[in-house]
Amino acid sequence: MTAVLDFLSIATITAGAVFFVAGTLGLLRFPDVYARLHALTKCDNLGLGFVVLGLTLRAPSWWMGLKMIGVWILVLAASATAAHLFARRTRLSEDSKSIRRNRAP
Repeated sequence: MTAVLDFLSIATITAGAVFFVAGTLGLLRFPDVYARLHALTKCDNLGLGFVVLGLTLRAPSWWMGLKMIGVWILVLAASATAAHLFARRTRLSEDSKSIRRNRAP
């Protein structure tokens, strides 16, 4: 049973690392802010979920596993809020630039 848990833990942590790398590549490669935010938040949240799942399988007690899942849920909420704030600020900045551009004689 330990070998199965070790294999599942390693597989999910590796999957999480792959998603982290994919999110980083999306941040570096996508052309605009909105696509970059989407790639980064989705991949990082999913990557962290896989890492937490892999670590929860190896947690010494169920209480430690619940703590890790709780931290993951808090990170989900925080990253969604931060992405929303960045996207809103970018949109407002673009709107103000276009208004200034249209006013110029």
